[in-house]
Amino acid sequence: MKNINTIVNVVLGIAVAILFYFQFSGSQSAVATGSKSISTGDFRIAYFEIDSVETQFNYYKEVSNSIQAKAQQNNNELNQLKEVFAAKYQELQKNGQSMSASEVNARQQELQQMDKTFKSKEQMMNNEMQDESMKKLQDVKKKITDYLAKYNKAKGYAFILGNNSDMLSMYYKDSAYDITADLVKGLNELYKPKK
Repeated sequence: MKNINTIVNVVLGIAVAILFYFQFSGSQSAVATGSKSISTGDFRIAYFEIDSVETQFNYYKEVSNSIQAKAQQNNNELNQLKEVFAAKYQELQKNGQSMSASEVNARQQELQQMDKTFKSKEQMMNNEMQDESMKKLQDVKKKITDYLAKYNKAKGYAFILGNNSDMLSMYYKDSAYDITADLVKGLNELYKPKK
């Protein structure tokens, strides 16, 4: 999500710079862009609500659910390890006075090794989860980007921005340029949930 926010902020910055250029360029009515020239009247920006895509795009919901299921599975596995550790610790507390010093020492070393193993496994699971989540969310982003490239061939927007209610980078938006419904409908038609 942080990458999406950064990208949106960069695009917004570019859009603002271009708009300032158009506003203060005076009598020029066309801007050269490489080998072609576009008039300022052709410069259009559309936006979509990222929150709506997240709640209505079936593929995103499928990815989100799989990430949550994997996180829950990891939590369950870690909780089992915690319970085994707690049981062994309580056993040592309960029976420690009746054990020899070497037995207590051996149990303490076993508990230390279990704690090390737990922390190592927790770190490994967190890293794997983060990598897997990033890959899956990048795939969702790519599907949205690919769809918008096709969508925009007929629409001709200069920029299509994603707006998130948590971000304050878009201070004004005209709902006439809100393409969220078109985006969600088109994405859901392309990426039907697997039965």
